[in-house]
Amino acid sequence: MKAVFLDRDGVINRAVVRDGKPHPPDSIEDLEVLAGVPDALRRLRGAGFRLIVVTNQPDVARGTQSREVVEAMNARLTAELAVDEVVACYHDGDDCDCRKPKPGALLAAAQRHGVELERSFMVGDRWRDIEAGQRAGCRCLFVDHGYAEQQPAGSFVRVPSLAAAADWILSNQ
Repeated sequence: MKAVFLDRDGVINRAVVRDGKPHPPDSIEDLEVLAGVPDALRRLRGAGFRLIVVTNQPDVARGTQSREVVEAMNARLTAELAVDEVVACYHDGDDCDCRKPKPGALLAAAQRHGVELERSFMVGDRWRDIEAGQRAGCRCLFVDHGYAEQQPAGSFVRVPSLAAAADWILSNQ
């Protein structure tokens, strides 16, 4: 089984950019699926990929967001889009294995779904996403929104959107 692992904020839904850095939406009302995402996910699903969203949500640990709101957003995305699972890390800091750039969330999801990581892809909009995918053994695509932060390193493909990432994946699987 092959999969496409996807970051949530900035890849699936619009991130809120403050001071050049992306943040998750504050409420379910602010959750806006990006243009082209439903079709891109349907095309990937049609090509036989499992679609697994892997998201860091440290605002829960920081006390600036409730776990219930994040879970409601994830449930809405799962209901509306062709995704198999949403895996969320609610921790802050680097002490857990599930917080990207560590690959633990991808590895655990791969095991649950019988995914062959070397046949799989990670699509993200931050360096942490790309590093987690690389460490898990996936090919990586970086959705470059021009954030004012660290850029990814190593081997990855730069794309402008999930739709462009889907095109590349479907041509290079």
